[in-house]
Amino acid sequence: MWSIGEKQGTDAIPNENFTFLSKGVDFRGILNFDGTIRIDGRVEGEINTSGTLIIGEQAIIKGVISAGILITSGKVNATITATGKIQIQKPGILIGDIRTPGISIEDGAHFHGMCDMGAHKWVEEQTAPKSGHDTAPYRGKARSTSL
Repeated sequence: MWSIGEKQGTDAIPNENFTFLSKGVDFRGILNFDGTIRIDGRVEGEINTSGTLIIGEQAIIKGVISAGILITSGKVNATITATGKIQIQKPGILIGDIRTPGISIEDGAHFHGMCDMGAHKWVEEQTAPKSGHDTAPYRGKARSTSL
């Protein structure tokens, strides 16, 4: 069947780390990780990853979050920076200021806070060069054409 030393099914195993904090886990402190993490418990503190953070319906998160992608259907009260995107799924509640290039909020989910999507202020429309006289006093006023 298989020769000795032949890899069996290793292509199906993802190379990415996957971490799970289940319901009932109460963590306070700083979480630094690579890969994907799913949290269904309570976390108070700081969460840092360049990967994906999934927050389940039963989860309660308070603190500061920095992630590549954030997907939440739990309760989050945090300042969040996501380099990829933020998805708030029902019945999720996200309270806090977020910075991300992309956001989606599912119908039935809630967000309260400020969102910075990195847009730059546009340059104000440049006014036409002034002629010999100022027309500002006449703007919006009709002039009589009768003599």
